[in-house]
Amino acid sequence: MHPTLPFGHPRLARAVSWLAAGWIAWEFFYYEQFKLNGAEGSVQGVFQPLADWLFLPAHEAAIRWTVALLEIAAATLVLNQPSRLFGAFMTMGLMGGAIFLHTLGPIGIDPYGDGAVLFKEACFTFLVAGFLVWLHRREIPALLPARLVRA
Repeated sequence: MHPTLPFGHPRLARAVSWLAAGWIAWEFFYYEQFKLNGAEGSVQGVFQPLADWLFLPAHEAAIRWTVALLEIAAATLVLNQPSRLFGAFMTMGLMGGAIFLHTLGPIGIDPYGDGAVLFKEACFTFLVAGFLVWLHRREIPALLPARLVRA
């Protein structure tokens, strides 16, 4: 099934779907270098405060690697047309968690003093994933168990 826009134009819808998926994949893959390499800003600015907040101070690396692997999975899924919708939902979950932890958790909106670039990118990526879900909304029943679709 192909993405749809309310005013038709299936080729435009496919192109917009690829652009949105490309943004999400680029966003995740770009930041993996900092998470996977244990960059000081990633460790001290985000994941160690998070681990301390969760009362798991010795598990910063495990949390950081888990987030990195989930983001790699979401980026890979969103780039693959048959799994794009699932990848978009996964992206919304990951970015929703990031937004929550920035606003109500220990990280803060602007942990690096750079004008909240990380927070703004998380918000934008969440919106792009939401748009991608909307664009592929006709595929949602295929993700549900058959007994829920018949009801």
